[in-house]
Amino acid sequence: MERPLKPYSGISSIICPNSGAVIIMFWLCLIMIMNATEPGNPFQFSHSSRVVAISHPSAVERFSPNEEVVYEMFNRLLLSYSKKKKLSEAWAQYVDGTDIVGIKVLSDPGSVSGTRPVVVEAIVRSLISIGFPKDQIIIWDRRKGVLVATGYDLIAKRHGVTIAGSSEYGYDPEKFYEAPLIGNLVFGDHEFGKDENGVGRKSFVSKLLSHQLTRIIHVHPMLNHYLGGVNGQIVGLATGGVDNSLRFTLDSDRYHQAIPEICAIPELYDKLALNVVDALICQYQGEERGFLQYSTMLKELRMSRDPVALDVLSIMEINRQRRRAGLEENTSAMQLYQNASLLELGESDVSRIRFEKVEDEGL
Repeated sequence: MERPLKPYSGISSIICPNSGAVIIMFWLCLIMIMNATEPGNPFQFSHSSRVVAISHPSAVERFSPNEEVVYEMFNRLLLSYSKKKKLSEAWAQYVDGTDIVGIKVLSDPGSVSGTRPVVVEAIVRSLISIGFPKDQIIIWDRRKGVLVATGYDLIAKRHGVTIAGSSEYGYDPEKFYEAPLIGNLVFGDHEFGKDENGVGRKSFVSKLLSHQLTRIIHVHPMLNHYLGGVNGQIVGLATGGVDNSLRFTLDSDRYHQAIPEICAIPELYDKLALNVVDALICQYQGEERGFLQYSTMLKELRMSRDPVALDVLSIMEINRQRRRAGLEENTSAMQLYQNASLLELGESDVSRIRFEKVEDEGL
């Protein structure tokens, strides 16, 4: 995550009382700083987060992604975001050979509207290409059965990696988020079937995150979400990493408060290495149900260490597509991301996000 820069503290006092030249230099520097908010100014200090995107006209055709194009797109995106010339150097900034890397996906909506398997396979291939151990890569979501139904087991077999469901791993009784709202526990939740005092007030962290994974690469689609605006980085990490989260969906205010607070749990947020938006297709209506009639082929991937910045930009694009389709925009969800910024999870102020596009020449 790219935390906001510290406020500018002023110019060090180096002015000599009798030095007119130094005084002039002082005022010249001050003028440049005051103008730093102008776009393109080389002394600009306003941006605290960076998002890089890449697109290609052949990335998707008739809602079917091109595997090789997507693979090249991802590698180019990683090199551009890391500002490195070699993949090994780029990956070294985010993972090392001792890490257990978990690639978090959204599998419930299926392979068309959820995280597209070709994007995840591109990441797996990229890691393996630099010699990263295959047995230290885990593709995960909440339920393993849904991963299999979406085709992620085929990727695991082809490349020798693992798939896992966070709920099947069980939950850590020592790591949890507590709130006074009591939830209706379902089978698989840590406290399901218990009737002691206070049962249902805690959301426990999966042991997959607390005991197994050391780094997380979060890959979610640009898919609309009624409460969160987008089923993206913040919503996906929170709901995939703990149990008993359905209790917050009954009230938008509670949801907008709880989801960022769950994300702030060290076992979740501190392990985030990279966030990727699968924007090959943008679905702006329907949530977890696949509706191609409410989808647009953007043919794009986005990357940042700042999950909040990515989500805010995704909501802007989703709302843009909704306007074009004559649908009402979702603006109420922004409170969630403002709360996330208050917790220093990322940047929700668009004016402080630098958005860069990678040229697709040579792909």
